[in-house]
Amino acid sequence: MTGAQLKRTRILRMALGGGSADPLLLPAGSEGARRAPFLLRALRIAVVVCLYWFTSIAMVFLNKYLLDSPSLRLDAPIFVTFFQCALTASLCMGLSLGAACGPLCSGLPALRLDPKVSRSVLPLSAVFIGMVTSNNLCLKHVGVAFYNVGRSLTTVFNVLLSYLLLKQTTSLYALLACGVIIGGFWLGVDQEGAEGTLSWTGIFFGILASLCVSLNAIYTKKVLPVVDGSIWRLTFYNNVNACVLFFPLMLLLGEFRTLYHFDKLGSPSFWGMMTLGGVFGFAIGYVTGLQIKFTSPLTHNVSGTAKACAQTVLAVIYFEETKSLLWWTSNLMVLGGSFAYTWVKGLEMRKVQEDPNVKNSERNETGV
Repeated sequence: MTGAQLKRTRILRMALGGGSADPLLLPAGSEGARRAPFLLRALRIAVVVCLYWFTSIAMVFLNKYLLDSPSLRLDAPIFVTFFQCALTASLCMGLSLGAACGPLCSGLPALRLDPKVSRSVLPLSAVFIGMVTSNNLCLKHVGVAFYNVGRSLTTVFNVLLSYLLLKQTTSLYALLACGVIIGGFWLGVDQEGAEGTLSWTGIFFGILASLCVSLNAIYTKKVLPVVDGSIWRLTFYNNVNACVLFFPLMLLLGEFRTLYHFDKLGSPSFWGMMTLGGVFGFAIGYVTGLQIKFTSPLTHNVSGTAKACAQTVLAVIYFEETKSLLWWTSNLMVLGGSFAYTWVKGLEMRKVQEDPNVKNSERNETGV
């Protein structure tokens, strides 16, 4: 065991209570030696998953308040997004500067603004702006309960763009899962219309958000070499570029005038909520990486699907909404299709890892 692993294990032991025996000091082969590491791993995974759920759900509810609260009455979605990007860039720089001051941030790379790198990242930043802006605009115009369905076509766009841009085919079973997602999406749109809560503006931005999320994933892979493969540096440059590009958008849409007449601009509680929203926006990227690191990409996707289900139920309860059976069916179709797609892709990846020669034959037999 390396020194770093030993240090992490000791930190976990101290965090869980210093009185318990260190599993590394127990006799080899004893029941305690086998049980303790498993319990620690299970507890660590549970904590990380709960942290991801809490951060993601809290961020959605908080953004809904900032974007569409009757008590706040702030019609400046671009400014809210700009502030969150500015805070994220500042936190990245602050933590990077702290890397030289203590061991807690010692693993973070040093950050400095290189105009050449910033220009190279600019095409991805344009997609990133489209992604975060359309996400917030979708949330502004639809309810939190429908938010998951409104942005549910990301998987479908992943399949479509992978074929159009990367020439990657998809198996028949994965396509069937995408069909279930599309069916759930249109059923959800129909039921929102039947209940009188449908916003075509929200639907448009939900579809645009799904497209931008897929494009962001593709372009991220292409741009990563520019920042030496560092997601941390890419996050910093993306948010710095976004802050610059948001200024003309706010000017064009008249949001500076809206802010000038906003009666809560000097309120500490408003800026506290804005700051908290920015912190959650920064933290979601970190906890997402933690969940993938301590579980797997497949488990992360399953956890995200379950989180979306919990978020929908919480939104219906919190906002005291009444939904029809078909409305709930649309949500179950979207969640079930997303879970099925994740499961099918996981099985395909495992089969390819066991026998790489299967990949080409599968594409010929079941691919499109």
